[in-house]
Amino acid sequence: MKKKFIIVGLLFTAFGLTKMTAQINFGDKAIGAVQKGVTGFTFSNADAAKLSKEAVDKLDAEHEIAGPTDGYTLRLNRVFGKHAAGDGFTLNYKVYKLKEVNAFATADGSVRVYSGLMDIMDDNELIAVIGHEIGHVANNDSRDAIRAAYQKEALMDGAASQSVTVATVTDSQLGKIGSAIIDSKYSRKQESEADLFAYNFMKKNGYNVNAEESAFRILAKMSEGAQASFIDQMMSSHPDSQKRADDAKKRAEKDGLYKPYVQQKIVNTAPTAKKTTTAKKKTTTTKRNKRYFLNYKTQQISVCWVCFFILIHEKLESSALHKH
Repeated sequence: MKKKFIIVGLLFTAFGLTKMTAQINFGDKAIGAVQKGVTGFTFSNADAAKLSKEAVDKLDAEHEIAGPTDGYTLRLNRVFGKHAAGDGFTLNYKVYKLKEVNAFATADGSVRVYSGLMDIMDDNELIAVIGHEIGHVANNDSRDAIRAAYQKEALMDGAASQSVTVATVTDSQLGKIGSAIIDSKYSRKQESEADLFAYNFMKKNGYNVNAEESAFRILAKMSEGAQASFIDQMMSSHPDSQKRADDAKKRAEKDGLYKPYVQQKIVNTAPTAKKTTTAKKKTTTTKRNKRYFLNYKTQQISVCWVCFFILIHEKLESSALHKH
């Protein structure tokens, strides 16, 4: 009897350890299996936009953002500010002052560009990269990514996982969702479709489509060099830059638009204000007029003295005649 209790106790212990291990190793594979319990909840485009905005607001508060008069902001507004409206969404742009080479766009239309990316890309190349990120929004990849991130957090929360609507997330969960947005990993098909979106966007708006190939060549080269650590994050979510550069080149060749791209000058500094010289010119003019006035007065005085001497001379001559 005692042996039976010992065996039963060992079984309970083993079961407990197994359950604990399952909780500790609750990774992506386990989540994928359990997600069936939360796939029935409603997650609309409006839900995706709302949750994205909350996550981005938190990210904005945690990062240094270039101010309205900062050179980075002025350049981004100049390059992409006119493209604020998308198909069913409105875009808003900000620059994170970070040396990492990255950019992302979310389901609510928030576009965040890292200053490190702007330091190595000219205007056309920047348009290609941002156009790619907007492609993920237009193709609903960003919506699906935030939905997956929410599902993952909901599985950690028993109450949320049983809800048929989007529940309020905690600050900690919002932070994890924000990190998931930055590190979003899309499928090869989604990446190719976003690249095509960027290419068509550039072609439609009259930009140099060859800059897309150039942008990918830059990323591919950096991933092989000493600066690789700067783009580990971006490359992990945007793989195969070399192949994507080749694909961009083929698209341009097919359209008869291919020409080796030459990178343009990159300027991220605010233009310096020109000094006004109006006051100085006015002062100079005043001095000149004063000088002319003095010269005129001097000339008048000289004429008066001449006239005086002539009168004296005539008087003297007249007096001499009367004496004779």
